[in-house]
Amino acid sequence: MGRIRIRLPEFLHERARELARREGISINQLIATALAEKISALDTVAYLEARAARSSEKAFREALAKVPSIPPLAGDELPPELGKRKK
Repeated sequence: MGRIRIRLPEFLHERARELARREGISINQLIATALAEKISALDTVAYLEARAARSSEKAFREALAKVPSIPPLAGDELPPELGKRKK
Protein backbone atom coordinates (compact mmCIF):
# COMPACT_ATOMS: atom_id res chain seq x y z
CA MET A 1 0.00 0.00 0.00
CA GLY A 2 1.32 3.43 -0.90
CA ARG A 3 1.91 6.24 1.51
CA ILE A 4 1.20 9.89 1.01
CA ARG A 5 1.85 12.74 3.33
CA ILE A 6 -0.46 15.73 3.10
CA ARG A 7 -0.74 19.01 4.88
CA LEU A 8 -4.26 20.04 5.78
CA PRO A 9 -5.58 23.25 7.23
CA GLU A 10 -6.41 22.64 10.89
CA PHE A 11 -10.16 23.18 10.36
CA LEU A 12 -10.21 20.54 7.61
CA HIS A 13 -8.22 18.08 9.71
CA GLU A 14 -10.58 18.58 12.64
CA ARG A 15 -13.65 18.15 10.42
CA ALA A 16 -12.18 14.93 8.96
CA ARG A 17 -11.49 13.69 12.47
CA GLU A 18 -15.10 14.41 13.52
CA LEU A 19 -16.57 12.71 10.43
CA ALA A 20 -14.33 9.66 10.79
CA ARG A 21 -15.26 9.32 14.44
CA ARG A 22 -18.97 9.65 13.62
CA GLU A 23 -18.68 7.03 10.86
CA GLY A 24 -16.62 4.70 13.05
CA ILE A 25 -13.67 4.65 10.64
CA SER A 26 -10.11 5.93 10.64
CA ILE A 27 -9.17 9.28 9.11
CA ASN A 28 -7.09 7.33 6.59
CA GLN A 29 -10.13 5.34 5.54
CA LEU A 30 -12.26 8.50 5.32
CA ILE A 31 -9.67 10.23 3.12
CA ALA A 32 -9.14 7.14 0.94
CA THR A 33 -12.91 6.82 0.42
CA ALA A 34 -13.30 10.53 -0.34
CA LEU A 35 -10.43 10.37 -2.83
CA ALA A 36 -11.90 7.27 -4.48
CA GLU A 37 -15.27 9.04 -4.85
CA LYS A 38 -13.62 12.12 -6.38
CA ILE A 39 -11.55 10.02 -8.80
CA SER A 40 -14.69 8.10 -9.81
CA ALA A 41 -16.56 11.36 -10.47
CA LEU A 42 -13.71 12.77 -12.57
CA ASP A 43 -13.32 9.50 -14.48
CA THR A 44 -17.06 9.51 -15.21
CA VAL A 45 -16.88 13.04 -16.61
CA ALA A 46 -13.89 12.08 -18.78
CA TYR A 47 -15.72 8.95 -20.01
CA LEU A 48 -18.87 10.90 -20.90
CA GLU A 49 -16.85 13.60 -22.66
CA ALA A 50 -15.03 10.93 -24.70
CA ARG A 51 -18.34 9.29 -25.63
CA ALA A 52 -19.81 12.66 -26.61
CA ALA A 53 -16.78 13.40 -28.81
CA ARG A 54 -17.43 10.17 -30.75
CA SER A 55 -21.10 10.94 -31.27
CA SER A 56 -22.81 12.56 -34.21
CA GLU A 57 -26.14 14.22 -34.75
CA LYS A 58 -26.78 11.87 -37.67
CA ALA A 59 -26.35 8.76 -35.48
CA PHE A 60 -28.54 10.34 -32.80
CA ARG A 61 -31.32 11.07 -35.28
CA GLU A 62 -31.08 7.54 -36.72
CA ALA A 63 -31.42 6.04 -33.23
CA LEU A 64 -34.27 8.40 -32.38
CA ALA A 65 -36.11 7.43 -35.57
CA LYS A 66 -36.25 3.82 -34.29
CA VAL A 67 -38.22 4.83 -31.17
CA PRO A 68 -41.93 4.10 -31.59
CA SER A 69 -44.25 7.09 -31.47
CA ILE A 70 -46.48 6.09 -28.57
CA PRO A 71 -47.77 8.08 -25.61
CA PRO A 72 -45.62 7.96 -22.47
CA LEU A 73 -46.61 5.86 -19.49
CA ALA A 74 -48.59 7.61 -16.78
CA GLY A 75 -46.22 9.75 -14.74
CA ASP A 76 -43.58 9.94 -17.50
CA GLU A 77 -45.18 12.87 -19.33
CA LEU A 78 -43.18 16.04 -19.90
CA PRO A 79 -44.29 19.16 -18.07
CA PRO A 80 -46.56 21.29 -20.30
CA GLU A 81 -43.82 23.88 -20.96
CA LEU A 82 -41.53 21.13 -22.32
CA GLY A 83 -44.21 19.10 -24.04
CA LYS A 84 -43.91 20.78 -27.44
CA ARG A 85 -41.49 18.80 -29.64
CA LYS A 86 -39.26 20.51 -32.14
CA LYS A 87 -39.10 18.67 -35.45
